[in-house]
Amino acid sequence: MSDPNPFFSPSDDSIASKESAAVPILIPKTLSLDDTIEHYIGDFGWKQFLLTILISLAWVFDAQQSFISIFTDAEPTWHCLSTPQNQNNSACSSINNSSLSSVCLLPKDAWTWDMSHYTSTISEWSMQCAGSFLTGLRASSFFIGSLAGGFLLATLADSSLGRKNMLVLSCLIVSLSGILTALVSTNVWNYAAMRFLSGFGRATINTCALVLSTELVGKRWRAQVGIIGFFCFTLGFLSLPLIGYLNRGSSWRLLYIWTCVPAIFHSILAHLYVCESPRWLYVRGRKEEFIKTLNSLAAMEKPNSTSSFLFSTTVGLQVNEYVANLDFCSTMKTFWERTWAFQRLMAVMAIGFGTSMVYYGMPLGLGSLSFNLYLSVTLNALAEFPSSLMTFLLVGKLNRKDIIFGFATTSRICSIISAFYSKWKVLQISLEMFSFFSACTAFNVLLIYTLELFPTCVRNSALSMVRQAVVLGGAFQSIAGCDWEK
Repeated sequence: MSDPNPFFSPSDDSIASKESAAVPILIPKTLSLDDTIEHYIGDFGWKQFLLTILISLAWVFDAQQSFISIFTDAEPTWHCLSTPQNQNNSACSSINNSSLSSVCLLPKDAWTWDMSHYTSTISEWSMQCAGSFLTGLRASSFFIGSLAGGFLLATLADSSLGRKNMLVLSCLIVSLSGILTALVSTNVWNYAAMRFLSGFGRATINTCALVLSTELVGKRWRAQVGIIGFFCFTLGFLSLPLIGYLNRGSSWRLLYIWTCVPAIFHSILAHLYVCESPRWLYVRGRKEEFIKTLNSLAAMEKPNSTSSFLFSTTVGLQVNEYVANLDFCSTMKTFWERTWAFQRLMAVMAIGFGTSMVYYGMPLGLGSLSFNLYLSVTLNALAEFPSSLMTFLLVGKLNRKDIIFGFATTSRICSIISAFYSKWKVLQISLEMFSFFSACTAFNVLLIYTLELFPTCVRNSALSMVRQAVVLGGAFQSIAGCDWEK
């Protein structure tokens, strides 16, 4: 969607070239920055496709760390001890297979865990009778960290660090903090601190990955390229029940090792092979790097493009000095100074908050359903595949606002209905899956819509603010979903 009220002068997204008299006019004066970039690198070539895949793989690790607590913090099963010395066996048997809170009514020698107590944080740290605050702290600390990271790191991708460096840094923080979670968590407080750090780092992963991948391709391919990231997120989510099932009976710490070590290798590959967004480089006034990046991207698609040729056709492009000097504070100040931008931002953030109540609430609450945990998570993850496909089919045909409204409303209705059919397992899980599918579709379209609402200079910041609203809803849902009767 084109912006009728740009943030700054046309030099940001619609830059007119002012060729020197000595240089032949190779590009029309009305050619925009987007058209200039596409003139050299094309719409969507093989090199752009491979870079997009490498960038989008970051979504896999984001999904794993977002939902890993489903298994690491799961309520383990237990059974009564049957020994001649146990006088409490009859009382224990009468409440066996009930909720975990029933264990608190029994003596410690009347029951035991079905598996090793290292399989879950609950059993390892004896949290079966813990209050709602400690129970919710494990999941909510991750989302609170995401909030903090979003506010502190979001504008760095638009100002000083850029999309690529911010993406690599975020992936490293997440992977290293995940490994530290497995190595140094001796109690719930250490665990919550590491989860906070992990959330802090992951706050900008998918926003940077989405913005960077879409800014490397032509305008007409941006929505489709963004959906590649959604597919990768689904793969990450889908990998969790497989890893969890293979790791069943073993320490929950291994889940963090298996998911975080590959993220380190991905960070290294991204640092070595991914290039910075040429749009961001130009807007920031880094013309030499801009030309070098265009030349590297054009090398495969247009082998005859050379650095000197690129320089001759871009030497006259003007850089908006105000945009080039944007920093952390001025980027956020921009939203306050433009009423229309602030109104847009508040609107999409409100939608993101509401959508996240189902988007995060459903998967994180699967343990409370009377259904196999591994199968439930697998079905939820599989629901994201048709969601991404639906997004791909609809974004080019229907109005963005209508899609979001329709699927968000459907998600709420299914969630409410599923709460009244807890005894009908198949119906409940079907409604839960369709609710999650609808929430995913609405969320996917919302991210694409946000990309189109804001210009390059603040696009990453705007998308990050929407993500903060989403994780705020996730943090709220983590606390609201706790058993407050404990």
